[in-house]
Amino acid sequence: MKIALLGNPNTGKSTVFNLLTGMRQHVGNFPGVTVDKKIGKIKLDQDEHELIDFPGTYSLYPRSKDEEVVYKSLCNDQSVNYPDAAIVVLDASNLERNLLLFTQIYDLQLPTLLVLNMTDLAKKRNKVCNVEGLQKQFPEASIVEANARVGAGKERILEALTQFKERHGDKFQPQIEIAQVDDVLQQEVETEARFKRISEILPLVESKKETKDTRSNKLDRILVHPIWGYGIFALILVIIFQFIFAFAAIPMDIIDGSFATFSDWLSSVLPEGSLTDLVTQGIVPGIGGVVIFIPQIAILFFFIAILEETGYLSRVVFIMDRLMRPLGLNGKSVVPLLSSVACAIPGIMAARTISDWKERIITIMVAPLMSCSARIPVYTLLIALVIPEKTVFGFMNMQGLVLFGLYALGTISALVIALVLKWFIKTKEKGFLMLEMPSYKIPHPSNVLLVVWEKIRIFVWDAGKIILAISIILWALATYGPGDRMAKAGEQARVELTMQGISEEEIDQYVASVELENSYIGIMGKSIEPVIRPLGYDWKIGVSLITSFAAREVFVGSMATIYAVQDDGEENRPLIEKMRDEKRTDGEPVYTLASGASLMVFYVFAMQCMATLAVVKRETKSWKWPLIQIVYMGILAYLGAWITFMVLS
Repeated sequence: MKIALLGNPNTGKSTVFNLLTGMRQHVGNFPGVTVDKKIGKIKLDQDEHELIDFPGTYSLYPRSKDEEVVYKSLCNDQSVNYPDAAIVVLDASNLERNLLLFTQIYDLQLPTLLVLNMTDLAKKRNKVCNVEGLQKQFPEASIVEANARVGAGKERILEALTQFKERHGDKFQPQIEIAQVDDVLQQEVETEARFKRISEILPLVESKKETKDTRSNKLDRILVHPIWGYGIFALILVIIFQFIFAFAAIPMDIIDGSFATFSDWLSSVLPEGSLTDLVTQGIVPGIGGVVIFIPQIAILFFFIAILEETGYLSRVVFIMDRLMRPLGLNGKSVVPLLSSVACAIPGIMAARTISDWKERIITIMVAPLMSCSARIPVYTLLIALVIPEKTVFGFMNMQGLVLFGLYALGTISALVIALVLKWFIKTKEKGFLMLEMPSYKIPHPSNVLLVVWEKIRIFVWDAGKIILAISIILWALATYGPGDRMAKAGEQARVELTMQGISEEEIDQYVASVELENSYIGIMGKSIEPVIRPLGYDWKIGVSLITSFAAREVFVGSMATIYAVQDDGEENRPLIEKMRDEKRTDGEPVYTLASGASLMVFYVFAMQCMATLAVVKRETKSWKWPLIQIVYMGILAYLGAWITFMVLS
């Protein structure tokens, strides 16, 4: 069977999905759109079935791209995503609102399983659902209770699914017909009729003596306070970045050293030749440039998952609406912007929830300024290279503060650019914020770990393929040059240095550097060096800037490959040591506080991600906006990097 998992936002739908599928899930896209499609596998009677986690929606009548996917999939039996059965997850503590979507799906005559989730929260609010009474109102549906957050109800759900084929051989008469999607008036009439029906049956299926969630109310007095709320949010972000450096450094050093040792060992056991050089100077450093940043990415997404699981993220949306509104944005813009901290692509796609066109366009245009996880490898490498590892005020890590500062710079810049765009983009529509505040919950470890695992898997697989491919190409460009230009340059350098009485080791290192400069990649880098020299960069940095337009994190893999080729496999030291020892022709270090900070600022602003540009084009249905984006971000990057270098020099 193909089973649809549906429900309102904040009903625990994703928790139910994780409970049923565990690690047997993956993320793709619905055909023809960029909406995320989570698919998992479940076993019933030894047969494997497909469970599709659809975007959360309050009604089948779409108000956004995500909701449109749900409508088109369920209301068209010719759709490739049309399910054989549906699981509808309801919040047992909020039946009145949740029953609207359920009645719509029920009247589509799909075999439907109603999961009454969050039963523990309903009991805390003194609400009791009469399952037998609810079953009488919807006789064709199967109804089970669950508390997916603690793993309760899984067997009941699976048992109900196994009985679907036996119970649903005949069609039944729908109570209310689904209106055509383009008939707004009919939608309103139909929705009013449904809510009237729900109000009639609610006393028959629910007994309640509702009490307020005093814990949530007490917490909200602090966390959504018009002053303390912002301070607490900033403090949380500072703590996250402190954790990234404090706990990721040890595993990163181990990974870095292990790959250097492994490459050195391969050089000693494999026969000399181009294939060995490809493996030790191209493939191994390329893979190492991916794996080394798993600790930071795991820690970042661990905290993001906790913020979402607890319900705090909705509070952030609420308090930030006060700041966003004067800037031409919406409180809901916070979700795309925070999502962009992970990756700008889902962040831009998340802007679909913003109904106002102007606010949506502005959000899309500034989302890439938020420092994404692809920048983490660049930031952490450069920070470790030029920022001293010491504490400030006796307990705060200097490197963690710099990382926080880079994220803050991107965020502040996004807000300033949004204010500028507000005056250039005109519209007659007026935006609004409609938001549901979920109750605070203790995060479930399995849900958090699943999020972390999925993000690591996507980073390693998606980014890894690009980095590895570019590492191999760079190795080839750095190993070969036009004609015998490399050999002649190296031979001439060796003769000159031999006459000066320099040691053989120093001669070999200098010759390798000269040969690299005369390779294809060296020629490419030298050609752009005059443009980037005012920023404090050399030609090797220039090459890495070019390659990182495919994906920002490629910068690290590119540097690893260039320096591995330069050392000619003779000294497989960690990349950071090689970069620290790099000197200009006048003997000055290449990587100083000025040049390192300049490079960090460049990466804060630069639009170095072709995939993001493609998504912007797809979401705006025009090349106008992505072209504007790459131009204004390129100018910001160059000017910001130049000013930084000049000030710190």
